Amino acid sequence: MIFVTVGTTDFDALVRLMDELAPTLAEPVVAQIGRGVYVPEHIEWFRLAPDLRQAYAQADVVVSHGGLGTLVEVLTLGKRLIGVSNPDRYDRHQEDLLGYLESQHQLVWCRDMGEIPRLLSEIRSMTFAPYTAPPCTIADEIRSFLSLRR
Repeated sequence: MIFVTVGTTDFDALVRLMDELAPTLAEPVVAQIGRGVYVPEHIEWFRLAPDLRQAYAQADVVVSHGGLGTLVEVLTLGKRLIGVSNPDRYDRHQEDLLGYLESQHQLVWCRDMGEIPRLLSEIRSMTFAPYTAPPCTIADEIRSFLSLRR
């Protein structure tokens, strides 16, 4: 199964493309479409869910917007991931994140949605590096800052 997720906002262009591709694919497509206006005709879909872990677990491939929380959650599960930056986001920050994760060989960054059919056919033969969360030192930084203020 291919799972598509756009997060809590909207990414109608991605949902529409995956809906159009679905009849040509050899596996089902399920999409979380957020607050988008486009309503898919060829795929199973839902708007929002409190937890997407079950959908991720069932998916062989995830096609996702470039939101940090979604990317980290999917990569932590070791899923094959095609990340697509949403050009409607105001500061294009998703491109920085997707570029970094691609440089670490942890996902495929789809810069042009016209490439999605090719990427879907190739992704299963690609090798990815496992994702390891970077160390979190914020608690140490806060302790250090507070001890200097005494």
